Amino acid sequence: MSWFDWYVPLILGGVFLILGVVGILWGNYEESSYYDAIADRPDVREFLEHLPWRPEPHALKVGGRILIAVGLFCVIFAIVWIFV
Repeated sequence: MSWFDWYVPLILGGVFLILGVVGILWGNYEESSYYDAIADRPDVREFLEHLPWRPEPHALKVGGRILIAVGLFCVIFAIVWIFV
């Protein structure tokens, strides 16, 4: 087998893993900055109840988890392909 057969899924998996971690960290940052901004306001009902629910930080976290799962699959696939 040539190196190109397993090298591409390995690099692709690594990129997905990195993007997944960045997505999760970005989601955590967005969520904390939003609730920190709300906590400074006199009406903290939104902060205490987390309403209105903002889907953006949660979507980033879920997308990051999906990217990590796909990245792990690609890396494992490439490693198995090396030894077959």
